[in-house]
Amino acid sequence: MNVLDMALNLGVAAVTVAVVLCAWRLLRGPEMTDRLLALDTLYMNAVALIVLLGIRWNTALLFEAALLVAMLGFASTVALARYLSRGDVVE
Repeated sequence: MNVLDMALNLGVAAVTVAVVLCAWRLLRGPEMTDRLLALDTLYMNAVALIVLLGIRWNTALLFEAALLVAMLGFASTVALARYLSRGDVVE
């Protein structure tokens, strides 16, 4: 086992712990803003996990999937934040 494999294993484990903690905050958040931040962080952690798995499995397809998840996560976070602050998404 080389250093890259150990670093990838450690990175996947750390991101998995972060995903579990974000999911906990998403389910148990006291306010809606806490849940929104947890959802945004969950998207970022999902992107990190997909990129790490793309490096491990040596495939470029997962990098494109990470880009799609990042774009959809950003758009949905902005839409949900706008809905929570103004009451509607489109004026």
